[in-house]
Amino acid sequence: MINLKTHYSEMYEHAKTQILADNYQTDSLINDPTDKRRGITLVIRPNAEVRANIEAFLKELKLVIPNQYFYPATDVHITVMSIISCYNGFRLTDIDPSKYISIIKNCLSEIKPFKINYKGITASPSGIMVQGFTESPILNDFRDRLRADFKSTTLEQSLDKRYAIKTSHVTIARFLNSIQNTEKLISFLDEYRNYDFGSSNVDAMDLVHNDWYMKNEVVESLHHFKI
Repeated sequence: MINLKTHYSEMYEHAKTQILADNYQTDSLINDPTDKRRGITLVIRPNAEVRANIEAFLKELKLVIPNQYFYPATDVHITVMSIISCYNGFRLTDIDPSKYISIIKNCLSEIKPFKINYKGITASPSGIMVQGFTESPILNDFRDRLRADFKSTTLEQSLDKRYAIKTSHVTIARFLNSIQNTEKLISFLDEYRNYDFGSSNVDAMDLVHNDWYMKNEVVESLHHFKI
């Protein structure tokens, strides 16, 4: 089982070095209406308390780095698995969602509700994330089951195409424009490295048809799974 605390720390230290060197990445497609990348994703939604704490943090962050992209509460999520990673040309009519729902439902039948603790901030060269921690390997065991079951089919899927997801982080901000004061940003993030955003019991997951950013106005729910 991956040591998430070490992994998040390594992510953060790498991001700090890149950001302070002005080697961060801005995303020009965030507000581009012609961006038609779509896919299907299995997600977890944090509870209202966690979302409210994230919103309060973002309110402060906006004063430090204005003119960036900040996720609204409706869009906050943990990616359990990108079943089909977003790409131009994907259409929901090209697949049979019921077959995907059946596989996920079968995998979920073997797990019980679990808890995610949202504690601390980490980052990448392209954005800022809240760290999520599970108290057991249940989530990654479930991911492994999904990988095995999907790869035994001929269904279109791109599990782990970008990277093998192992964390429970929540992306809350992306860099859209130049950062005016990188040292001020890092100093602010340092203060929140171990901030407690609360915990959330996971007793449901959602399969959605989504864009790259999980924007609420684009996302279409395909199935709500109860655990």
